[in-house]
Amino acid sequence: QVQVIESGGGLVQAGGSLSLSCAASSGESFVLASMGWFRQGPGKERQFVAAINWKDGNTLYSTAVKGRFTISRDGAKNTLYLQMTNLKPADTDVYYCAVRLWAGTMSDPNDYNYWGQGAQVTVSS
Repeated sequence: QVQVIESGGGLVQAGGSLSLSCAASSGESFVLASMGWFRQGPGKERQFVAAINWKDGNTLYSTAVKGRFTISRDGAKNTLYLQMTNLKPADTDVYYCAVRLWAGTMSDPNDYNYWGQGAQVTVSS
């Protein structure tokens, strides 16, 4: 079992910045394949935001956030970050951190094993 704890988020005006972080931990040893961020609004499906390959650091972004959001990792701490800039009201959602322990598709939420509790991001116009 891997615990995934998120922090960050909040309320900001359009054009502003926010950051999220996420720490993965377990009482047993584990090897991360990738970690990612997804977001979900009321009545909507969970959508891919960004992900990073834990071994080589390759990143993947959705077209909606590319150029505005930056995903990064601290391998020694098993911690994931998301820096969000130039935020828009359309970015308002609950953001979820996800952990994947095996090979799969970085943008597919079904390929992730563990999820954080979610962090609210609200962007006012």
